[in-house]
Amino acid sequence: MTHEEKRIYLINSLLTEQPRYRKIEIPADVQGQKDLLRSLMNVRMPAPVSEQYIEIESEYLKEETAAKGVTRLADLKPVEDGIYLWQGDITTLECDAIVNAANSQMLGCFQPLHNCIDNCIHTFAGLRLRNSCAEIMRKQGHEEPTGQAKLTPAYNLPCKYVIHTVGPIVNGQLTAKHEEQLASCYRYCLAIAEDNGCTNIAFCCISTGVFGFPQRRAAQIAVQTVREYRETAHSNIEVIFNVFKDEDREIYRDLLG
Repeated sequence: MTHEEKRIYLINSLLTEQPRYRKIEIPADVQGQKDLLRSLMNVRMPAPVSEQYIEIESEYLKEETAAKGVTRLADLKPVEDGIYLWQGDITTLECDAIVNAANSQMLGCFQPLHNCIDNCIHTFAGLRLRNSCAEIMRKQGHEEPTGQAKLTPAYNLPCKYVIHTVGPIVNGQLTAKHEEQLASCYRYCLAIAEDNGCTNIAFCCISTGVFGFPQRRAAQIAVQTVREYRETAHSNIEVIFNVFKDEDREIYRDLLG
């Protein structure tokens, strides 16, 4: 199959799963097809996936990521001992583990084409990631507590693992509890990464954006917690602070180095 044929196959497979989608026409343009495929992936509930679908999805998503360009840890220069700052798409980062800012359901973002990190990671990892998260939650039997973390394979992403953490939601005034919960997210992620043999980890800006945590204070907590963990745990784990916005890049530049 060509890359385009794989995309059409995946769209048709997802359309035929649900009777209410079967009358949807596949757009003729490439971007319209990509948007439809992503939307169908976003709204799909956890469910078994055929081996053929998995194989074709894996080929397709890895080709998509390669076309965007993969960044490797070796391509980056540390801003201080064991710590890096990188602005870019975390789904294109080749490292041991990336951190996903998840919600308490831990199933990814169900809003079609939403540009949050949760949606992006689940889209480009593929359907197996949601299934894996659903199995974790089924066994756990309750929503994921704020400030903890869970590890899954990364499937079609260039990293090895995704670590999902639920950061605090700030509605109104920032409190000491919010700050401790955010610090806990970083400590849990670092510990679970090392427990699974990771020598490096990439953090997104946990709890900022729609979760409402002030960006500068969130960055201060992130940097302080990482430094303290590396020192107190005598850890050599390398940490990448991944930012997407220019504003966040400048904040981290002020705090690091």
